Amino acid sequence: MTKFLSDNAAPVHPKVWEAMRAADEADNPYDGDTLSSELDARFTDLFGRECAAMWVATGTAANCLALATMCQPHGGVVCHEEAHIEVDEGGAPGFYLHGAKLMLCPGEGAKLTPSGIAELIDPIRDDVHQVQPHAVAITQASEYGLIYSREELDALQHFARSHGLGLHMDGARFANAAASLDGAAAYAAHGADSLAFGFIKNGGMSAEAVVLFDPERAELVKYRRKRAGHLQCKGRYLAAQILAMLEDDLWLANARHANAAAQSIAGGCEERLMHPVEANELFVRLSANERKALRAQGFEFYDWGADAARFVTAWNTRADDAEALGKAIASL
Repeated sequence: MTKFLSDNAAPVHPKVWEAMRAADEADNPYDGDTLSSELDARFTDLFGRECAAMWVATGTAANCLALATMCQPHGGVVCHEEAHIEVDEGGAPGFYLHGAKLMLCPGEGAKLTPSGIAELIDPIRDDVHQVQPHAVAITQASEYGLIYSREELDALQHFARSHGLGLHMDGARFANAAASLDGAAAYAAHGADSLAFGFIKNGGMSAEAVVLFDPERAELVKYRRKRAGHLQCKGRYLAAQILAMLEDDLWLANARHANAAAQSIAGGCEERLMHPVEANELFVRLSANERKALRAQGFEFYDWGADAARFVTAWNTRADDAEALGKAIASL
């Protein structure tokens, strides 16, 4: 079977395994080790502005710990109605944020716009009977694989600042977004106050990074991370994964490969695409019989509603497999 189910199913990159083996020496426990102490400087160099970074084991924890620095329990976080924090995190935001509400907003391609947010929050501003927004959370790339441009991020940053809101970025596929934007990490994260930088989908094993562009918030997150059960005893193994991915821009090379594979598939199904292919996900209109025919040829993927399918490429997707899938769809 040729799997296009999820980049979560991809194997761990060999260089990540090598880095973890190299970390198999005694060092200080928790985050007091040499490798963990390098993260702030490495991410500051990457983004070209001072930041603090720390590891956690999941993207859910990364999102929620960052949002907890922006939103009080009586407040709300504006996010897209199909955002991962709403649909796929099992109520974790409410748990980590002690009951704070997610305020759901529509938007084409699972992207938010200032006008869409304003339509949601302006009618309830300063109404003590209504939950007030404290932050905005966007996803880069979005849940439909679309990229926020620098101009779109500029507009969102201006809106958030003018309304006194924090701006968080869920970057589970941040690498794919940055690769689509000519590899510019700072460009892809422009305007964000915090970023959940995803590595697991892109060749990591069990490490994501919480990146805080206001380093003073780091102390708060450290205590919340411990309370949430994410301060791992041998944190150097998580730091080793992240540093290995950053070394020589492996994170970008992996994402570029996945994006290229997605473009190869898209060449065979342009007229069937629900959304433009800007990262490593494809949403393709296919009937039940057409999906059955593809599965009979050995392709694995997820159904997307009654008349579509989702295909996801990864750092290890073989060019031949991507080309074969594109041809198979084209021949339906």
